[in-house]
Amino acid sequence: MPENAAPQSAERDWNEEWKRLQQHRRRPDDAAYWDKRARTFSTKDAPNTYVKRFLELAAIRPGETVLDMGCGTGALAVPLGEAGCRVMAADFSQGMLDVMTGELAARGIDSVEPKLLSWGDDWAAAGIPEDSVDVAIASRSLAVDDLREALLRLTKIARRRVCITLSTGSSPRTDERILHAIGLRPFLGNDHVFAFNILSGEGFRPEVAYIDSEKKDTFDNFDEAFEALARMANDATNATAEERRTALARLRAWLDANLVENERAGEPDKKGVPEKRLRLRETRTFTWAFLAWNA
Repeated sequence: MPENAAPQSAERDWNEEWKRLQQHRRRPDDAAYWDKRARTFSTKDAPNTYVKRFLELAAIRPGETVLDMGCGTGALAVPLGEAGCRVMAADFSQGMLDVMTGELAARGIDSVEPKLLSWGDDWAAAGIPEDSVDVAIASRSLAVDDLREALLRLTKIARRRVCITLSTGSSPRTDERILHAIGLRPFLGNDHVFAFNILSGEGFRPEVAYIDSEKKDTFDNFDEAFEALARMANDATNATAEERRTALARLRAWLDANLVENERAGEPDKKGVPEKRLRLRETRTFTWAFLAWNA
């Protein structure tokens, strides 16, 4: 048991509760979806506020080796490589890895190794055995059915420290404010609470901090906005077909009141992509829980 161990509690099985919660959520997006999304992603927004705060809290030392699991386009892997760390940057989307590889080449960074890898793959066979890195990180990427297995897997890989972030409620794909406004009750779950209690039950004492981030949604027209936000309503797995139809009608009315002209249309956003003609009246905000523990 780790030296910073805390007494285990057998009163609740947090991992089984997590598994039940996943049954009420839509399935995580697959690699093909993220390959398509990769065309609009880049690392030009790094370091942004989220990235800067994550790296501050992670306190990764110069020269350490890092596994970035679910690295996406390298928002963390690229600055870590630039800072002199050796990084294995793993993701199940080849499209995302391709964007990262292009950015690494453009910056002349050769210390980041892309790996096409999912949570369910054989990590040892992919060259990531136990105790193979100093620090393992998973930033907003723990979309897994078995949370305990994923957390312990990261812990076994790391020699010193593990750092993750999870949602505390709303997230880019499930916005509590919008869903409530159209009459749906989302399954938010406060994911970080499950991780904290699972880790505590395994004898670890995770430290917790919080990172706020914003997302500005822009659209070419009303129909594009409706299609983008309707996905949340259609994926509300606890809603009946009739409830979804009613919610979609309410969404049209909500957009009539909350979709406005974007005064920055045509200007580059944080990713360097031109902003579109319309935007939501209020920027969407999210709070992520940062959890770290000694391996």
